[in-house]
Amino acid sequence: MDWLPVVAVVVTGLMVGVEASVAFVINPIVDRLPENAGLLARADGGRMLGRLMPFWYFGSLLLTAATALLLPEAAIAAWIAAALLTLSVIISITLLVPINNRGKTWTPETAPADWREQVGRWDALHYVRVAIIVAAFTLLTVAVAA
Repeated sequence: MDWLPVVAVVVTGLMVGVEASVAFVINPIVDRLPENAGLLARADGGRMLGRLMPFWYFGSLLLTAATALLLPEAAIAAWIAAALLTLSVIISITLLVPINNRGKTWTPETAPADWREQVGRWDALHYVRVAIIVAAFTLLTVAVAA
């Protein structure tokens, strides 16, 4: 099972990279698109990533917990990483997913008047989630490297 901690780091690291890219690269580009192109791009991104990310988050959490069980000498760092990933899942389900579920159905004709405010709230919450998963990834990497 020497491979499991490596898989945990790779899977979690890729997830963190995607989420950081969404926060700091993709959404800022999308938000500068003309007219309603940004709204449509966010709706499409919400549909695509909304299908993938639950598996990635739960997979990262399970791999991190399994790593904590396998590495007793570094278990504290790995368990804290797992706790942070659990927090990120809770934040996602309770705060981000409801906004995403509304936004993925929006078109220029159906979007509510406050869609920009809702997108801004999603972005702000997403920055918090990114900080949490970066911390979790860092602790997981420290645990595996110990």
